[in-house]
Amino acid sequence: MDYRVIKENDLFILTDTNGNIPEQHPYGLGLYTKDTRFLSKLDVKINGEEPILLHSDAAENYMATILMTNPHMERNGELILWRESVEIKRTRFIYNDVFYESLTVKNYYPKSVNFDLSVHMDVDFADMFIVRGFQNGEIGKRTGQTVDGESFTFHYEGADNLARRTYVEWDKDAYYIDGEKGEVFFQFNLDHEEEQTITFKIQPQHGNEKSVNILSASDALEKLKESYNSWNNSITKVKTDWLPLQRLIDRGLGDLRVLLTDLGYGKFPVAGLPWFGVPFGRDSLIAALQMLAFQPEVAKGTLYTMASKQGTKVDPWRDEQPGKIMHEIRYGELATTEQIPFTPYYGTIDATPLFLILLTEYVKWTGDLKVVEDLKVNIEAALTWIDQYGDRDGDMFVEYHQEASKGIANQGWKDSGDSIVHRNGDYATTPIALSEVQGYVYQAKMGVASIYDKLGDPERAAVLREESTKLKIKFDEEFWMDDVNFYAIALDKNKQQVGTITSNPGHILFSEMLEEDKANAVIETLVSPKMFSGFGIRTMGTGEAGYNPMSYHDGSIWPHDNSMVLLGMSKIQKQGAANVVMEGLIEAAAHFEYDRLPELFCGYDKSVGKAVKYPVACSPQAWAAGTPLVFIQTILGLFPDALEKKIVLSPLLPNGMNELDVEKVKIGEGFLSLSVQKNAEGILELTIIENTTGFDIVQN
Repeated sequence: MDYRVIKENDLFILTDTNGNIPEQHPYGLGLYTKDTRFLSKLDVKINGEEPILLHSDAAENYMATILMTNPHMERNGELILWRESVEIKRTRFIYNDVFYESLTVKNYYPKSVNFDLSVHMDVDFADMFIVRGFQNGEIGKRTGQTVDGESFTFHYEGADNLARRTYVEWDKDAYYIDGEKGEVFFQFNLDHEEEQTITFKIQPQHGNEKSVNILSASDALEKLKESYNSWNNSITKVKTDWLPLQRLIDRGLGDLRVLLTDLGYGKFPVAGLPWFGVPFGRDSLIAALQMLAFQPEVAKGTLYTMASKQGTKVDPWRDEQPGKIMHEIRYGELATTEQIPFTPYYGTIDATPLFLILLTEYVKWTGDLKVVEDLKVNIEAALTWIDQYGDRDGDMFVEYHQEASKGIANQGWKDSGDSIVHRNGDYATTPIALSEVQGYVYQAKMGVASIYDKLGDPERAAVLREESTKLKIKFDEEFWMDDVNFYAIALDKNKQQVGTITSNPGHILFSEMLEEDKANAVIETLVSPKMFSGFGIRTMGTGEAGYNPMSYHDGSIWPHDNSMVLLGMSKIQKQGAANVVMEGLIEAAAHFEYDRLPELFCGYDKSVGKAVKYPVACSPQAWAAGTPLVFIQTILGLFPDALEKKIVLSPLLPNGMNELDVEKVKIGEGFLSLSVQKNAEGILELTIIENTTGFDIVQN
């Protein structure tokens, strides 16, 4: 990974490996919040020269340490600074929407040394869409800089009439400050092994916000660490003797903590860094679903956040309709001036049923019916959207069609322009009904029906079940392909099957909508060489007209896509097939930095020797980080139902694992702790260590 990124809540900084933000860098490096770049240049120099990088660590996403030293410096034969005399340590973190960077310099030269250290900054206040080259438009203007003691402020007046500022302060007397150029110079005279530290605090400001209540670096770091300790104490603990999986779990939990954001409705996961650190309907909902066995409160925050932005009107500019759950929201200048439709944008066909699935699964894990009461209007609005707007032509299938001129054409999770392709290579035309979306709708309605039964509304529950049954029958009639013993990815605008073999029907396993023989056929294809590379299930099968192992959606491998399939395999107790897929993904992870499953990787067969990196992928990315968490639920076959007060377990350890201990899984109002081990004869032994849930355990 040739960039460094750290994030906390809604602020993140993206730099090169030196910790710098070079101007005009092709990666769009900078300090960002609310889709605006509040720092477009940052570098540190010693005696006017670039330091030499010694070490740059990207293992942590919330704190970074970068070690540098000085080059050799002579002038006219006179020694100014011997090479590697001064260690420069850059330590950085973010807390309470303030970026902290401490520069610690230490003298390792045998005698005292004198040198200058300078910091150079600038701000363009650019909208993220402009930074990334996706969009241009009317923008505001810089309105100068002000200097006040040991601080300066960059000013900007947006086209949306919103004042934006970048406030910078430091805690050591500077001998020269140039506010126009954003430069600060410090002098040091250090004895042997003496060290000194300067701390910079950089705060993006909007509107009438002022630079108040900026904590000291030590207090801020202490509070940041406290928040991480609180997080670690609140999540399920996993211990296994299979170290590759242990590292994946630890990394996934750490990444997900970094990606949590709170917009006032509770913590939820943003999609990924660096470019998708905002609410995404589909991504946030699926990541929260993946986290249920580890921290169900995240699902609650996600549900309330999504409900707060639910569609209320018909607005083709934003693909909005009443009851629809958003796709993505942006806060930059182009969005606030409505030059782009992301305020929020609703061009997603699956977020609405996924909202209902997350709700029903959350209730099954927690028994929290208050959330249902709070969101009753949102639930009914989502169900109405499915029937009235999602099903455009009354054929019982939910389909999508782009209305927004600057929106997204393909509105399922495979949203690239070439992702829905017929067997002959022709691209499908909209309206398009995706296979997995019909499964989501079935699962959503069946889940809500169970909740309504519990809440004393059997009539509404019966209607939803009847609709689901009809959908199940018609789906099988219209999507099943006898010639390949598999389901079509979609129906096009002419109701013709888009017959390419893809991973999409694998998601339907989780819905339990498929008859056993059809489910078995789907699984058989997914783990066949056509779909399974040895490292994971491909998005599209080899030999298909659209197949390309290097493509974004037509042959690549997406861990989250696999995780949705795994949930289904485990739920219908096809643990053997699930273990094959998990073992491949865990082996693939060893080929990527920091024991991290990437957003996606190329779909080349395992015979090439290693998993092949996709050129551009988010890191960390929420639903990729959540995939190892699904591994644990899948291995255990763990599916609680608080409505029925039971917990289903069907554990099967993969090859390479002999022991799995899981502690403090929050279910209902209690906890479940258990251990699964292979004894000397290889026979599985399940031990329930703690069960304070009051629920019955059903072992299959």
